[in-house]
Amino acid sequence: MSLLSPQIQAFVYIAKCGTVHQAATALHLTQTAVTQRLRLLEQKLGVSLFVRSRRGMLLTAEGETLLRYCHACLDLEHETLSEIKASGVTQSVEIKISGPTSFMGSRVIRQCFSVLQAFPRLLVHFDITDDEHRHLQLREGQAHLAIIQPEHLAAEMESKTLQPEQYVLVCSSAWRHRELKEIIQREPIIDYAPDDQMTFNYLKRYRLFDDCNHQRHFVNRTESLAWMIAEKLGYGLLTKEFSQPYLDNNKLIILNDHKIYENHLCLAWYPRPHLPNYLWALIEAIA
Repeated sequence: MSLLSPQIQAFVYIAKCGTVHQAATALHLTQTAVTQRLRLLEQKLGVSLFVRSRRGMLLTAEGETLLRYCHACLDLEHETLSEIKASGVTQSVEIKISGPTSFMGSRVIRQCFSVLQAFPRLLVHFDITDDEHRHLQLREGQAHLAIIQPEHLAAEMESKTLQPEQYVLVCSSAWRHRELKEIIQREPIIDYAPDDQMTFNYLKRYRLFDDCNHQRHFVNRTESLAWMIAEKLGYGLLTKEFSQPYLDNNKLIILNDHKIYENHLCLAWYPRPHLPNYLWALIEAIA
């Protein structure tokens, strides 16, 4: 059951599914019916909500704003229906939290256990990604909460500062007798992606950048990155928390006298007229 209008439902499903065809399948309607509902909504609002692309239907700026409003309405709807039914049990609610591998694995998921137990109908999608564009997921309505860089905060977002991650420079334990300068001059860096500047920032902070070999390997899985470093394919930056098992197993060692680089993060979300109890509980647990 939904209290949203048919036009708004069609809009929400297109945004969620990415295409009119998939939205129609999910709603058990024809593509023509879904297209007509979207067209009617756009006519009422006087704006275009999507642009067509090879990747499907992409939200316009107006569409992103409307989708955030719809999410707030859906959250309130779940609580309202529960009160009307006086059952004390809400309908299942899906929440998506997006964050980096190290932070999600060592902190976020574990800290949310108590919330999941308190709200048994709450279904959480922990989206573990080291892509630094997590703020775009928030803006596009693809995530409810996201752990992002402070510089990516938009003026209209709300946020809480998190304890920073501490990164260390690591290499294979087989290189323990080599000098730091020789390693950074001869060996490539192993990073997450071409736009990942974390290792470069570390090297610049400690005045090592000008002496290092700027060639890099890329692998967009932190576990694989650690494995490549352990296998003597290069060196790189890992959080102290994530690298600890590899240090304990003598697979990795820390370089540069254990000097750290702090990565400051925050938990961000878009404000709503009414913040549901379960969403506030998640924010409190993470922050």
